Amino acid sequence: MSNNETIVKFNNVSFQWENAKPILDEANFSVRRGSKITLMGQNGAGKSTIFELIMDPLSGSKPRLAGWDLSGTINISPNITIARAAQVIPRPDLKLTIKEFFEKSLADGRGGKAGLARVSPKKIYDIDVKIKDVFDIVNLHIPIDRVLTSLSGGQQARVLLASALIQDPDVLLLDEPTNNLDKAGISHLTQFIKDYQKTVMVISHDADFLNSFTDGVLYLDIFSKKVEQYTGDYFTVVKEIQNRLERERMKNARLEKDISHRKEQANFFAQKGGHLRDVSSKMKKQIEKLEEDIVEVRREDKTIRDFKIICQDDSGGDIITLNSVTVAIKHKFIEKKVNIRLTKKERLLLQGPNGIGKTTLLEKLASGHAKGEHVRPGTAIAYYRQDFSNLDFNATVYQILQKAMGNSGTEQSLRAHAAGFLIDSEMLKTNIGQLSEGQKGLVAFAAISLGRPGLLILDEPTNHINFRHIPVIARAIDAFEGAMILVSHSQDFVEQVHVDQILDLGKFLEK
Repeated sequence: MSNNETIVKFNNVSFQWENAKPILDEANFSVRRGSKITLMGQNGAGKSTIFELIMDPLSGSKPRLAGWDLSGTINISPNITIARAAQVIPRPDLKLTIKEFFEKSLADGRGGKAGLARVSPKKIYDIDVKIKDVFDIVNLHIPIDRVLTSLSGGQQARVLLASALIQDPDVLLLDEPTNNLDKAGISHLTQFIKDYQKTVMVISHDADFLNSFTDGVLYLDIFSKKVEQYTGDYFTVVKEIQNRLERERMKNARLEKDISHRKEQANFFAQKGGHLRDVSSKMKKQIEKLEEDIVEVRREDKTIRDFKIICQDDSGGDIITLNSVTVAIKHKFIEKKVNIRLTKKERLLLQGPNGIGKTTLLEKLASGHAKGEHVRPGTAIAYYRQDFSNLDFNATVYQILQKAMGNSGTEQSLRAHAAGFLIDSEMLKTNIGQLSEGQKGLVAFAAISLGRPGLLILDEPTNHINFRHIPVIARAIDAFEGAMILVSHSQDFVEQVHVDQILDLGKFLEK
């Protein structure tokens, strides 16, 4: 339960990266000690940027880092610790072992995008024991000499969370913490947040998860660049926002009708001359006042347009044959026999707990390096990776889409296609590595829908994606006429896609 002490406060904060569009415009909000706050907003609205600003120990003063343009003040209560569990592990750190990652984070004092912030650099003694303790909290039981790149997406998500929890921070910042987590992992995390007595701020698109603990919402309006603050659980706030929008629309409609009527009268009186001109002049002043009362209705978050993923020509016969799969059981990789065949229009849902080997199987199929798995030669494969590592992070969005389009389109058609995925001209010029995770996801789908795959491999395709876009993506996937393998922990999403077969790797743990 929160008290009345404000520990984070933004006062008229405006922010943008150098030579980029503004992200915040005179944003005002406060966070009280012990509160559980959700950050809402469209992909790219600046939710993660707010976390960056809170993490920076000098963010209340003038900007210090190259590329920042910051005004206003950010007041953080003194002597509090803040830790952040980011969405993804920084790519250079993926070569580290778990222990090395923790040691690096603690030595840095802030941990960059991965974890610790606003703490003094120090050495933690008995770090092996402390890592084990926080791993118990996040329900992760793996050796700490494992290299991060060898972990599943769900295991990496738990490592990120643990890297923040090891500080027992006064303010815990969680950026899409449910991404890649299985049902058990989400349940465990939900209970932890409920029990955590300190302040928690969460970015997530999982409505049910958020509603289980949220007592306040910060909404980032991507159009006005303002921050709106609400009190209440997640579903209550969403309904309140919808009701407020409707009230504003109705008020504006009444005002516009009244203004239109008065303008007609004023014009009529102005033409009559005499004292009626004075009446007309007074009416025009009244009209000006009424026009000032018209409020700028907050525009709804945009949704991507419906799109199609056209199937490769001549994709008949067995597209995928699975005779065996490799699963991780007690940290050992064991080959298990299966019998899976996928032809055109057939879909396989791949299930199993974090770390069992789902992503490893998908990578083998996509790369052609599988042992007991076989993809028909000549099959064009579209692979949506949960970490987007098959996108060139140094390439621009335009270059990625141009490569995917090949010679099948024009400059105009590329830009029109991109616009359907909310990719504007500025974003087209941006390097992939500079995008938010949600924006990377939209670029990935935009590229996939430009190709003509015979096999579609989807590894957690709803991660990072705004909930408004998910039904559109589900319709496109469901209408795809090639073969498909899907991994998703989002039951709501899975229910929107027709599935022919289910392979649950978790069943091998029971044998």
